[in-house]
Amino acid sequence: MRQYGNFVLMIAVASVLMFGLMYLNTYRLEHVWFSQTRLFMTFLMAGSMTLVMLFFMRGMYRNRTANIALCLVAAALVAGGTWLVRSQATVRDVAWMKAMIPHHSIAILTSERADISEPRVRDLADRIIDTQRREIAEMEALIAELERRPGTDAE
Repeated sequence: MRQYGNFVLMIAVASVLMFGLMYLNTYRLEHVWFSQTRLFMTFLMAGSMTLVMLFFMRGMYRNRTANIALCLVAAALVAGGTWLVRSQATVRDVAWMKAMIPHHSIAILTSERADISEPRVRDLADRIIDTQRREIAEMEALIAELERRPGTDAE
């Protein structure tokens, strides 16, 4: 049974790493905010990875009951993660903005660093950069304001 503990630990560590890696394409460190949506995607990836790894390493994991339990948990992670990411059921005002800031930051990074030579495309990229920076500043101000308000259910 120790091998199953190691398997679960491997999935957990890989999931934490994947969650963090999803932020690598943000433009600036200050644009990294906790995102429920990225957490939901991590659930989806962890469940999928569990099923794939269990399938390919089935010779190492022969306990039928444990395998079924892992598959059920993995399926629940995939289904739950998919539902949460598609429905955004738990995402309110502040959580939405905290997810959007890294998203906007990605647009800045790709628009600024892409090797764009066509002048119209460069103009579009520059306008995207300007717009995303303004919107990030606006969201940061709104987050600060909403988080200062006592009794708000903005998160």
